[in-house]
Amino acid sequence: MATFAKATFSTAGYAAFRPSYPPKLFQTVLAYHSGPKSLALDLGCGHGLVSRALAPQFSAVIGTDPSTPMVKQASASSTAPEFKNVVFRVGSAEDLGEFEDGSLDVVVAGQAAHWFNYNKVWLEIAKKVRKGGTLAFWGYKDNYFVEYPRATAVLDDYCYGEGDDKMGKYWEQPGRNILRDLYGDIQPPENEWTDVKRIEYQPNTEGKESGEGEVLMESKMKLGEMEGYVRTFSAYHTWMADHEGVEAKKDGGEGDVVDGMFEKMLEVEPDWRAKGEQWRDIEVENEWGSVILLARKK
Repeated sequence: MATFAKATFSTAGYAAFRPSYPPKLFQTVLAYHSGPKSLALDLGCGHGLVSRALAPQFSAVIGTDPSTPMVKQASASSTAPEFKNVVFRVGSAEDLGEFEDGSLDVVVAGQAAHWFNYNKVWLEIAKKVRKGGTLAFWGYKDNYFVEYPRATAVLDDYCYGEGDDKMGKYWEQPGRNILRDLYGDIQPPENEWTDVKRIEYQPNTEGKESGEGEVLMESKMKLGEMEGYVRTFSAYHTWMADHEGVEAKKDGGEGDVVDGMFEKMLEVEPDWRAKGEQWRDIEVENEWGSVILLARKK
C-alpha cells in the first residue's frame, strides 16, 4: 500500500481509471446492516468513492487513509452539498483512538482490507463498533476479458510473470496474495463477530457471467481505458521505479511494460490487430474476481 502514498503516484489517474462499485454492492451491505445509521467509517478510503456512496444513508461518514495525497484527492472530489456530512482524514485502520468505544454503526473497507495488520485491526474494530454493528470488507482482484481467453492469458502473464519485463515480482506482499485468495485469510474472530457471510465471484472466459458465484464487478471498457487502468496498478509503479529512464510510448518513449503487454495482446487477438491504430477504441466486456465479507458485532 506504500506505493499509493508516494507523492509521485497519480491519484487523479487512479480516480479516473479504476472501476466503480455497482449499486447492488451497497444495497447488499445496507440490506445486511440493522439498527442505527448514525456513523460510518470508511477505512482506506482512497479517493473517497465509497464514502460518497454512503453519504445519503448515514448521518455522518468519516473516511480515513494513510496516504495524504489520497485524502486530498478525496476531499477535493467531495465538495458538493450532498457530501457535507462526509469528512476525510489521514489515518490508519490500526489506530482508531479518535473514535469513542461503541460509536461506529458500520465499518467498511473497499479494496483496502488486504493491507491491514489484523493483529491490531481486530482489537481496534471490536472496541469501536457497537453491538449489532456491521463490518463490510470487499475487494476485487484480476479482471478477465470474458470473451477473449488469449488476451486474458497475456494479461495474467504480464501481471504475474517473473521475468524482468513482467510485473509479478513488483506486487506488494502479502497483500496482493490475500486479495487474489478473495480474503480467505481474513477471518473475523468468532468471540467478537457473528453472522459471517461471504459473497464471491471467480470469472471465466466463456462469456459474460460464465464464472463461479455472483457477479459483482463488471464493466465494458475501451482498450485505451484498460491501458490507463493497468497503469494505476501498484506493481506497475514499482516496475517503473526499478526501470529508470523507461518511458511509455504515449509519453514519447520506446515503451514500458504496459506497451509490451498490449503489443502481445494484439499479436494473439487478430480482431484487435485488424483495427490498426484504432485498437484503443475497441470495447471489451470485463469481469473481476471479487469478494464481499460481512460480519455482525456480538
